[in-house]
Amino acid sequence: MANDDPKTLVSTEWLARHLKDPDLRILDASWYLPGMGRDPKAEYEAGHIPGARFFDIDEISDGRSDLPHMAPPIEKFMSRMRAMGVGDGHQVVIYDGKGLFSAARVWWTFKLMGKDDVAVLDGGLPKWTAEGREIEDMPPLVRDRHMTVQRRANMVRDVTQVSAASKLKDHEIIDARGAARFRGEAPEPREGLRSGHIPGSRNVPFDTLLTEAETMKEPAALKAVFEAAGVDLSKPAITTCGSGVTAAILSLALERIGKTDHSLYDGSWSEWGQFPTLPVATTED
Repeated sequence: MANDDPKTLVSTEWLARHLKDPDLRILDASWYLPGMGRDPKAEYEAGHIPGARFFDIDEISDGRSDLPHMAPPIEKFMSRMRAMGVGDGHQVVIYDGKGLFSAARVWWTFKLMGKDDVAVLDGGLPKWTAEGREIEDMPPLVRDRHMTVQRRANMVRDVTQVSAASKLKDHEIIDARGAARFRGEAPEPREGLRSGHIPGSRNVPFDTLLTEAETMKEPAALKAVFEAAGVDLSKPAITTCGSGVTAAILSLALERIGKTDHSLYDGSWSEWGQFPTLPVATTED
């Protein structure tokens, strides 16, 4: 497959060819919204791609924060990866049980930690199983592996930085939530949050970047989606969503079209929507 790139996105064919590589590490990063009624850990234990380890997005996060699954401190990330046998010199491939949903968040987390040999499995577990490929229910044998981490502060933004970007209009803030939530016409799934969006932001619902088969569109089509939403790709980008998970799908898509000056607002609407002092918009600028 011409678009295979072990730093962004690989196909099921690519993974099948490399499945026995000694330095390949596969992570099941399945995570679901409460309304989806799915248990990612139970699904992993019932069946996963051979050799896959389970990456718990909620647990491998910053436990000091009241916000959901914020990026973990360096030390926690390193210790969890070592315990999972993931370290320096490994090619990491991440998938999820929906197709292409939460895996991008873990891809972004690895990028934040300075790791580049990491890719998302295009189409995830649904595509893998639909093609009749092997799954197993046995946990992998894990050996500790040292990991060197160098955090890239430029890949993440906090509420103060996003507020400044909204006022100065020197970044494109791109929101991955659905259009109704973006416009404030649909309630937020988390209680206590206002409805609407960050003033000046553009709406690119994450599913508009995917095909019906839950694979990512080709780079030319991705670029067209961003441009149709009014995104100025010459500006640095900040991606956002409800809680920082689907924003990473936008980040992955930007990387796929060759745009590297992007960061992710980790607190996303879970943070912005709870502060009455922060402005909220409900119409396009």
